Amino acid sequence: MSKQTTTTTPDGTPSGVVWDLGNVLIDWQPAAAIAAGVGAAEAARFLAADDFDFLAYNHVQDAGGRWADAEASVARTHPHWAAHARAYREHFPLSLVGEVAGTVDVVRALHAAGVPQWGLTNWSDELWPHAPAMFDFLALLDGIVVSGTEGVAKPDPRVFAIVGERASLPLGNLVFVDDRADNVAAATALGMHGFLFTDAVALRAALTARGLPV
Repeated sequence: MSKQTTTTTPDGTPSGVVWDLGNVLIDWQPAAAIAAGVGAAEAARFLAADDFDFLAYNHVQDAGGRWADAEASVARTHPHWAAHARAYREHFPLSLVGEVAGTVDVVRALHAAGVPQWGLTNWSDELWPHAPAMFDFLALLDGIVVSGTEGVAKPDPRVFAIVGERASLPLGNLVFVDDRADNVAAATALGMHGFLFTDAVALRAALTARGLPV
């Protein structure tokens, strides 16, 4: 996909904001879920293992894979980690430990000001229902693109195109906020106003500098 020309409202202000969810709006700590099944020490050992990449494993499901298939594969190839892998899915709600400090306040301020907002999250389709059940602020977003439902995950350009289509806006009209540099780089390459999230204070400053009412 070619880079789009950046276009904004007549005064130069972006028309809307697209949010990553995990560790931007929702504090996601997989160790908490895994520890519920195998204990904190084993959870830490699993997540630091040299022979198993948990984030890569999780990404497969974020891109549309099914957990039963993933866990069966772990049982075949890494049987010593099978219980750890199962524990993550079985206790998944415990990994969603709360709101990220300050950022949901920004969502509420933008909503009150009438600024359109969307979610674009790498999240398993099977596990997604836990999020809206636990976090009512997600209802303030105009829509949420869930990678596992779409079968394509960030930083693939195709998933950014989906959020642009759902928003009915050129990507250049949108600010994209994510805590992963590769995802922000992909968004910027497509013409979005990319922002690498570190904390709510820096986020507010960046959005204010772009003319958004936060």
